[in-house]
Amino acid sequence: MIKAENIRKYYGSKENRFEILKGISLDIEDEGFTVILGASGSGKSTLLNVLSGLERPESGSVSYNGEDIARYSDDKLTAFRKEKIGFIFQQYYLLPNLNVDKNVKMGAELTGNREYAEVIDALGLSEKRFKLPHELSGGEQQRVSVARALAKKPAVLFLDEPTGALDEETGRSVLNYILKLQGELKFTIVMVTHNANISDMAKNVIRMNSGKIVGQYRNQTRKTAYEIGW
Repeated sequence: MIKAENIRKYYGSKENRFEILKGISLDIEDEGFTVILGASGSGKSTLLNVLSGLERPESGSVSYNGEDIARYSDDKLTAFRKEKIGFIFQQYYLLPNLNVDKNVKMGAELTGNREYAEVIDALGLSEKRFKLPHELSGGEQQRVSVARALAKKPAVLFLDEPTGALDEETGRSVLNYILKLQGELKFTIVMVTHNANISDMAKNVIRMNSGKIVGQYRNQTRKTAYEIGW
């Protein structure tokens, strides 16, 4: 389980210093699917960064099965992210000099997965396998970033607006594949999105506003990627 307690995060300094996360506490169950909703500026992406170990909080703890990663050394935190965490960003962050195959392989090699080709195929990228990022559309680049994260077979997959660059048909198919793979590999999903419809797929939904959690609920009945609105 991921357990955050009284997380506070600030940006800026002196008179320009402001609090972006205001004492957030939450639990995220293993193998669950949690969606974090909120308007731009609500702090949801910053929360995702803190929960995943990309950023450290100013105060509070972020515990994975009882170990506070906020207290890890830089080297230990880097190793933790490498071994346990997959991240799909709003930006693609593909290496421009590597083709699709090598970008995805780079993710797979972090955890020694040699069967990454099936992820490329499942995301409809087989014909683009040897194309460079600049030869792909924005939606195709996003699918490569999804494939790279999934190829690690992470324990926890964090997603920041994963369907933002995708058309409806592709977005639904990508979400469907992620949930299918979760059923097989039993990883935890934590997703930030503006698309409130996606929350209908999740087990748990968290609503944020102005750096605070303002609501939480569980879906008693969950929809598939092909049943939600768009």
